[in-house]
Formats: sequence, C-alpha cells, structure tokens
Amino acid sequence: MIIAIASGKGGTGKTLVATSLALSFDGEGQLLDCDVEEPNAAIFIKPETEKTIKASVPVPVVDESKCDYCGRCSEVCEYNAIVVAKSKVLVFPAMCHSCGACTLLCPRGALTEQPREIGRIETGRKGGLRFVPGCLNVGEAMSPPLIRQVKKLLDPGQTAIIDSPPGTSCPVITAIKGSDFCLLVTEPTPFGLNDLVLAVETVRKLKIPFGVVINRSDLGDNKTEAYCAAENIPVLLRVPFQKEIARGYSTGKPLIEILPEYKNKFRRVLEEISLIVKRSANKHEG
Repeated sequence: MIIAIASGKGGTGKTLVATSLALSFDGEGQLLDCDVEEPNAAIFIKPETEKTIKASVPVPVVDESKCDYCGRCSEVCEYNAIVVAKSKVLVFPAMCHSCGACTLLCPRGALTEQPREIGRIETGRKGGLRFVPGCLNVGEAMSPPLIRQVKKLLDPGQTAIIDSPPGTSCPVITAIKGSDFCLLVTEPTPFGLNDLVLAVETVRKLKIPFGVVINRSDLGDNKTEAYCAAENIPVLLRVPFQKEIARGYSTGKPLIEILPEYKNKFRRVLEEISLIVKRSANKHEG
C-alpha cells in the first residue's frame, strides 16, 4: 500500500504527519521524501545513511561537425531548449525536459545525449523503516524528474509513505500519482481551507481515495470541519495546538516521540486507511 501525504498549503504539518505515520509501523515499511526542493524528513527520522546516488537527466549535445543547421531539432523542441542560429546551435540544459525528440528526429544524427546531474538520492534505515530522500540541486527549475527517480526506488512489497511537496502543481501530481491513498494535511484557517479545497479537487481528478488530518485543530474556525462534513470527507486525525508539540518539533523530534500516545493514534489512522483502500478496491471491482 502506498500512502501519499500532501497539503495544498505549505507549513501545515505535512512532514509532522508523514514522519510519525512512518515511525508508527509495527513491522517494516518505507518513507520516501519526495519534497525534494526542501527535504527535511531526515531531521526527524535520523536515519543511518547506506548509499548516496547521483540523480541525473539526459540532455542533448551537438556534434557540429555533423550538423548542417537545418533547425529540425529546434522545431521539434516544445520547451525552447534548443535554438539554431546561422552557424551555431545553442542548447539550454535547464529548459530541457529530456523527451529525446531532438536526438531521435535529427536528420544527420548530430545530437547525442549525456547525463546532467540534478540532485542526489540517499538510501538509509531507521530500525525497520527504510528511508529514501531526494534532494534537488539549488537552482534546478524542475523537480518532477528527481521525484520520479526517488519513486523508482520504492519497494512494492512494503507499505510506503510518500512525503509530497506542498501545493497542487506538477511536483505534487508526480509525487502522489499511483498512490493507493492520499492523506491531506490542513489547518482550520481561511488559507488552509482554500488550499484544502484545491487539493481535494486534485485528488478527485486523479481518482485517489483520500482523507484529512487537521493540524492545530483547536485554532481558527470550524469551517474546515463543516467543509469535510458537507463533502463526506473523513477526518482521520485531529492534532490540537500544543506548545509541547511546537517546542519538540522545533528541536527535530517526531510527534510520536514528543507525545507517545500518538503512536496508537497513527496506527489507528493506518488501519482506517487500509479499510478505505479495501472498500475502494471492492467498489471498483464490483
């Protein structure tokens, strides 16, 4: 089972939920930190790193001894990553989506591909938990290629938690796509509700079963609760605002370590998610 943790809005406690849910496993499991622009789950997991892998994407390289500057490569590039002048071909690697169209369609075979490093992926463990975070190099414009490479290391034989980027754009879609369930973390504020509505629209489009965790649940107003009730969205956990949680979290402690009673609460969340996923699968089979 793959469970993605997402939030329309940043700073709602997504990593707080993802790390504690992963650490509450009875047996072995895995946590993939796909928030590759700002990966911080390691602060709370404190894993032993086993391996570091360089992540790269293929980009075109021009052999100008073969090129006749016909401009075909520039014509087929939808991302304007290649510009052909009178006697020069300019390649902009940061804009390249590595689709391979230019190398495939070059009539003179003047283009080849070479890897360009975009970040790194680590693998490590904390007890029975396997931990795989990705980290995008500073200045890189596109995180989806690295997110896809992190997800390739997912072990399908174990329950997986995916800590997704915030928002509802391409990086989030890449992270949560293919998940069995999406847990949306929000807070009871106008901004939190606005972005929760966007996140709900996103997971509904992707046809992923989902539920909600309300963090700092005793602040703000009750409009988030009312929205979830009206939309028949299950609220699987409420985490109240407590200085003890904020103080512990600021020092790198996961919630289940700050307040150990939350370990059982997260286990019950896992059980409820499992039931929802089974009901959803049965519904589709029926």
